[in-house]
Amino acid sequence: MGIRENLKYTKDHEWISFDGDIATVGITDFAQSELGDIVYVEVDKLDENLNKDDIFGTVEAVKTVSDLFIPVSGEILEFNESLNDNPELINESPYDKGWIIKMKVEDSGQLSELLDSKSYSEITG
Repeated sequence: MGIRENLKYTKDHEWISFDGDIATVGITDFAQSELGDIVYVEVDKLDENLNKDDIFGTVEAVKTVSDLFIPVSGEILEFNESLNDNPELINESPYDKGWIIKMKVEDSGQLSELLDSKSYSEITG
């Protein structure tokens, strides 16, 4: 299972990377392996401002549907359109081609509340 040291994580198994005040968000390798084959991804909050931990969409696998929670407050700027035709990119490449959204971070102070790779690996066993 891959956990990258350069990312931050949530207890709900989202990862987040930063480039200035723009962040990229996806689900972790652990999450995609627990969900199984992903068949659909929906983000219904594009161009909306959300508070930390708000639901911004869902990931549908063969056997279950899982909510996606935004790791920090901000505005969703972009959805990974590649997931419309190839949702399995999350299974194949959760940290690269399988990213889900890009967002503008509203409160960078919330970043300190996220887990580092060591803390995240402890909760996933």
